[in-house]
Amino acid sequence: MDDDDREQWLARDFEQHRPRLRAVAYRVLGSGADADDAVQEAWLRLSGSDTTEVANLAGWLTTVVGRISLDMLRSRSSRREDSWDAGLAELVGGGDVRTARTQAGQLAPDPASEVELADSIGLALLVVLDTLAPAERLAFVLHDLFGMPFEQIADILDRSPAATRQLASRARRRVRSADASESSPARTRQREVITAFLAAARGGDFAALLEMLDPDVVLTSDAAAVAMGSPESLRGADAVAQRFNGSARSARLAAFDGGVGAVWTLRGEPKVAFAFTVDGDRVTGIEMVADPRRLDAMEIYFLTS
Repeated sequence: MDDDDREQWLARDFEQHRPRLRAVAYRVLGSGADADDAVQEAWLRLSGSDTTEVANLAGWLTTVVGRISLDMLRSRSSRREDSWDAGLAELVGGGDVRTARTQAGQLAPDPASEVELADSIGLALLVVLDTLAPAERLAFVLHDLFGMPFEQIADILDRSPAATRQLASRARRRVRSADASESSPARTRQREVITAFLAAARGGDFAALLEMLDPDVVLTSDAAAVAMGSPESLRGADAVAQRFNGSARSARLAAFDGGVGAVWTLRGEPKVAFAFTVDGDRVTGIEMVADPRRLDAMEIYFLTS
């Protein structure tokens, strides 16, 4: 087989797998443009590789797309890191999944059915997936949505199959928790109030903050937060509104401990959690948690405002 014939043969086979590869990349990356880039990079790697010993081209291509997508996710995450100086100054100065079946340890061979399965997941899951760490997201997508064996995913992540299984399990719990939280009317209203509160704080809208705070609202801080410069306790709408007025720019809306609040992170690690108590349309309490042991024990997933 000459080079031209080989190129045509590879291109034909690659096009057969393209819909499934794009579905995988899209579910991992959450962006159609990024998914197209990942698939195109996979084609370049295929055309430049010796595939004579590849027995399962579908699995080989999915592994390549997985590695490319993981690199893109990690690069994206590194660009989102918050500044320590800016974040600290703000803090003290005052955001039914089905499994594609596998046979003989290989991906299910029907690309059309896999794409249909992936498309049935919908936008809501993409929002939740965006809250996961890159390795968790890749493990969950490749195993739970596309049926890839943990042994193959472990090779992509450079981890053991047992560790990869734990990553997928952790991601699965967060996805289920997020799904349950979105279906609760009380949680939805709590989220709306906190989202409005954070927007008013960032925008320096003192009047709006007062309106959303109960007259007897109490702000408390644990010892770790106090050590970072937060007051141990503040009482009253005026005092708490002054504390948050013009701040919270780096805090991200998040769900944890059965409720919605905000979390400030540094290099992807939670540093301070703001636990809100909401009664109706007003905030009645805010607890600042900076103790690393308490933060580690929280199941935190970030939400879109």
